[in-house]
Amino acid sequence: MGNKRVHERTLLNAKVKVTHEVVGDGMFYVRDISDGGVFVIVGESVFPPLGSIVKVQMQDLPFEAPILDMIVVRKGVDGFGLKFVAND
Repeated sequence: MGNKRVHERTLLNAKVKVTHEVVGDGMFYVRDISDGGVFVIVGESVFPPLGSIVKVQMQDLPFEAPILDMIVVRKGVDGFGLKFVAND
């Protein structure tokens, strides 16, 4: 079953705020990022189900980061893969 990845991953340890009715304004850490999305480490925390649209904003930057729509596309052992949603 080969590698299905379309985009190369880059390791990233950054805090993000994920907003959704399931988590409210939850704070999580990103494990990696690519041109397609991010992987968010959630551990034992409750997280929106696959297919959910969430709002994601990077935290602790010297400026206010944009709030991006992302879709929950994959569940891993310790977190979830989120894909960027194109806002055309």
